[in-house]
Amino acid sequence: MTNASGANTNQQAPLSEALRTLAAYLELSLDAGAALVVMRHTSETATLYLGDAAGTREDLKRCGTVAASLANEMLDMTQAGANLIEVEGKIYRFFRSFAEIEGAAAVVFSST
Repeated sequence: MTNASGANTNQQAPLSEALRTLAAYLELSLDAGAALVVMRHTSETATLYLGDAAGTREDLKRCGTVAASLANEMLDMTQAGANLIEVEGKIYRFFRSFAEIEGAAAVVFSST
């Protein structure tokens, strides 16, 4: 679903593990004042980093690893561009984009 501004407002009931996980990492991103960068280095897992996607991979700070299936759900529940989600009463506004970091594809969640 989208709101009047066109932002994605995906709401699932009951609250999914994917949305709770995304919200937790978005909180880390906000605390660090950096983007959340998701990269898949293996077929089974996705690694999450905080930092500037325009920089080098060495400049990114690893903050976690999730199952690839969970990362896929996080992507399925969001869209490229502006997003707005509510998780446990807290509203998150972010922009999802794509980047290439040293030859590897990355999904970037940036606060707006």
